[in-house]
Amino acid sequence: MDFGPYASFIGGAYGFAALVLGALIVNGWRDGRAQRRALAALQDERGEQA
Repeated sequence: MDFGPYASFIGGAYGFAALVLGALIVNGWRDGRAQRRALAALQDERGEQA
């Protein structure tokens, strides 16, 4: 596939989009873990079991 003179721009755009999507996935994963820890701490304070 030949993108002509725009190959570097197209490749850079795809790379940047992949980087942003990867960062969003990692951020969501880390936030999910933090929310589960916070929920567990709140349940421990009330003396409840999950």
